[in-house]
Amino acid sequence: MSGIRDVAELAGVSIGTVSNVLNGRSTVSPANRTRVEAAIRKLGFVRNESARQLRAGSSRVLALMVLDLANPFFSDVARGVEDVADEHGLMVSVSSTGESPDRERRYLDLIEEQRVHGLLITPVSDDAERLDQLVNRGTPVVLVDRGSAGPHRCSVAVDDVEGGRMAARHLLETGHRDLVYLGGPFDVRQVRDRLAGAREAVGGDAMLAVVETPSLTVEAGRAAARALLEDVANRPTAVFCANDLLALGVLQEVVGRGIRVPDDLAIVGYDDIVYAAAAAIPLTSVRQPREDLGRAAAQLLIEEVDDPRHRHRQVVFQPDLVIRASSSRR
Repeated sequence: MSGIRDVAELAGVSIGTVSNVLNGRSTVSPANRTRVEAAIRKLGFVRNESARQLRAGSSRVLALMVLDLANPFFSDVARGVEDVADEHGLMVSVSSTGESPDRERRYLDLIEEQRVHGLLITPVSDDAERLDQLVNRGTPVVLVDRGSAGPHRCSVAVDDVEGGRMAARHLLETGHRDLVYLGGPFDVRQVRDRLAGAREAVGGDAMLAVVETPSLTVEAGRAAARALLEDVANRPTAVFCANDLLALGVLQEVVGRGIRVPDDLAIVGYDDIVYAAAAAIPLTSVRQPREDLGRAAAQLLIEEVDDPRHRHRQVVFQPDLVIRASSSRR
């Protein structure tokens, strides 16, 4: 396999000139750049990124760690991250913790060993000590879909308290007084924030019961729906789910049992993933700007790496309520 020295010899330039061409620097003359590029093509030279990484101390990879890649919400966030990474000549490595703190810790160790360009993460818990260690050792960190507890770290999030408030208020305005909030585990900040917003909206003669789920999946939604339906005497008239996957699971279960939606049970989800509108009964959902979240987070991370004057920012997007047939007869 040809090396950078072979390219330099064939092109009749210095190794430094070849390196400048490979790194996209503008200091190389057009004539020398043409000779180097021709030599690269003739030799079939492929850059040794591992060797470059050892010399530079960091890679050209952004690490993105999310809660669950099976959730289309995070796939959309990843697309936004990739858009910005591609513009800066970087690639994205994506991992999923499965909402497991233990897996998160293991993956953080591996990411630190890889000397990534920076880390974008939706943490499972609020334990910031490990993230602080990463930053102190030279790996910038930006929180995604999670607000920072202080000004010392960049974050990009949606106002989930307001989102929860919107969802519960909508159900109250359509006449419901017996509501259930479905979500979990409560270690996940977003689950707690959406519940907090719903509780703020519910008052007076209305009731809000809370059912914690072991995960934020379709199957967890179906299991929770089965339990709710078995208690006929205390069956709610409306369910607000912490994400759309749970809501779609509830929808599948109740429709399969012949329960009318929204006449017998209104359902509201959260995220407005593509499957929400495509469901057999289109799902009302609190929409998050998913790709915008990813783009904003990646841009903040790159700024933190490249700009020594960078100041940490906490970007907060506002959610929107998209009303569909699962909660409204109109």
